[in-house]
Amino acid sequence: MLVSATEMLKKAKAGHYAVGQFNINNLEWTKAILLTAKELKSPVILGVSEGAGKYMGGYDVVVGMVNGLLKDLDIDVPVALHLDHGTVEGCNKCIEAGFSSIMFDGSHYALDENVQKTTELVAKAHGKGMSIEAEVGSIGGEEDGVIGMGECADPKECKAIADLGVDFLAAGIGNIHGKYPANWKGLSFETLDAVQQLTGDLPLVLHGGTGIPADMIKKAISLGVAKINVNTECQLAFAAATRKYVEAGKDLEGKGFDPRKLLAPGFEAIKATVKEKMELFGSVGKA
Repeated sequence: MLVSATEMLKKAKAGHYAVGQFNINNLEWTKAILLTAKELKSPVILGVSEGAGKYMGGYDVVVGMVNGLLKDLDIDVPVALHLDHGTVEGCNKCIEAGFSSIMFDGSHYALDENVQKTTELVAKAHGKGMSIEAEVGSIGGEEDGVIGMGECADPKECKAIADLGVDFLAAGIGNIHGKYPANWKGLSFETLDAVQQLTGDLPLVLHGGTGIPADMIKKAISLGVAKINVNTECQLAFAAATRKYVEAGKDLEGKGFDPRKLLAPGFEAIKATVKEKMELFGSVGKA
């Protein structure tokens, strides 16, 4: 059964560890993440971007697939199904489809408009027993066409959004979606600390978890980060493993590739990546 992310993230912040959000794109990714969470007894958040939701056939399809896997794989750890970087329209669709958590990304709006839209969605989400994440300060890189330069959030604006009743907050601290460039300046822990000082016990979120050094990850957790998003690293691992299988020429004697065998190396690569991250985040055994 899907749960909201609220309690798992409150426990994570209090316990000084982070829960991983791993974005899903198909059955193999979802199955690999869930089985790894079960094996490691770790809570987990399945992230779905609006683009991925469309690719998989729609939000109802995603909810049906995830609920089916939870039942048939006998998943016994807390699992949240979370819309990542949602628009108002996307959030409303996921509320109706049966997601257990949403993120409204109003970071590109003026503060007043971000407050207005976030307030409305907080009421809708909480009315359905769902958790909701908000964002202040756009994350660098590109996410479903939204491009940010990785600016740092204004801690006072973070408090203004936190006071609306959101369950966790993503604050831009110089983090970037995708691979980090060689000239990246690193995370602004000064900003993160200032945000935590003003938002108290509210769990904070670190987007762009791929490529951030382990020592920075651990320091961010010590400063209130309780949820860390990982996507690109899974994409790279899946692609590399699949490419290696194809280049080996195992195509059933010219009859084509068996899709179950073709995707099996990528499935294992996802499992290994998720395991590595859960161990780094400290969520193993916390279910």
